[in-house]
Amino acid sequence: QVQLVESGGGLVQAGGSLRLSCAASRISLGIVNMAWYRQAPGKQRELVASITRAGSTMYHDSVKGRFTISRDNAKNTVYLQMDSLKVEDTAVYYCNAERSLYRWDYWGQGTQVTVSS
Repeated sequence: QVQLVESGGGLVQAGGSLRLSCAASRISLGIVNMAWYRQAPGKQRELVASITRAGSTMYHDSVKGRFTISRDNAKNTVYLQMDSLKVEDTAVYYCNAERSLYRWDYWGQGTQVTVSS
């Protein structure tokens, strides 16, 4: 069974940085598109950043210039570097792997990010 395990969340002050990791097992990240989503209390889950199999990236407008998504296929891990964090970045962050061609859609369990003022 495919597993995605997020880590790296925690409590940080506004302006600080965190790096989230998503380690995959039983699937090669080189053949799927990867993304990070987040869900704040009382809000819908939203796409934060994505990276295709070819390496193209896309970001939510609210995180452009502050967050960077990257992948290390050799380590089968995707990262989200989050800099200049704001209180409004507080949410549970989820890793997603998808390949619509094969109807693959996998999710991690989430990692909490809390940014204090």
